[in-house]
Amino acid sequence: MPEIDLGVTPLRELNGALHKLPKDTNETHWVIGNPAGQHAIAAGLDAPLKVEIKGPVGYYCAGMNKLATVQIHGNAGVGVAENLMSGFVHVSGDASQAAGATGRGGLLRIDGNASSRCGISMKGIDIVVKGSVGHMSAFMAQAGNLIVFGDAGDALGDSIYEARLFIRGDVKSLGADCIEKEMRDEHKSALHNILSKAGFNGEVDPGEFRRYGSARQLYNFNVDHAGEY
Repeated sequence: MPEIDLGVTPLRELNGALHKLPKDTNETHWVIGNPAGQHAIAAGLDAPLKVEIKGPVGYYCAGMNKLATVQIHGNAGVGVAENLMSGFVHVSGDASQAAGATGRGGLLRIDGNASSRCGISMKGIDIVVKGSVGHMSAFMAQAGNLIVFGDAGDALGDSIYEARLFIRGDVKSLGADCIEKEMRDEHKSALHNILSKAGFNGEVDPGEFRRYGSARQLYNFNVDHAGEY
């Protein structure tokens, strides 16, 4: 199990080593110490690795990740898991702005709070926030699921497309074209499955959440093409 101290090893050298790993590598578990808020740690991974980061990280940690599991033992800066393609990113602390932005797949779990614009322009990612999210979260969210155990700030889901928002707490205000929708059994089942994948199986009742989504008034919605949004 490689253990890398970023106080000694340059970040470029670490990321280069991770990028060179083949998908069938035996070096699947990496531990990174002393991150000290550096930017783009473990970004651009493309192998089924487990990367543990022992401390706070800066901007775009685990961005563009495919296949890998990245565990951040601390807070994360702007754009954690930005453009996530697949895999799992777990932040044990708080996340700054634009967590999971433009994510196309995979799962992002945040144990603390997420700041403004969480899930902006999300395109298929699932995001689970155990705390609350800031203003303009899920702005122009196209697909995927944003699940929040706590509260949501102003303008939730502004200009939303076909993403689904599940909020357990209070919503300060809804953005343009975002409305509350009926929480049917199919949505509770989907929510249960995502919570189980995120490690919250049985911890919270899906029935405690409220569902929000698009009123479909700001764009040309065609049900035959719903899967493309």
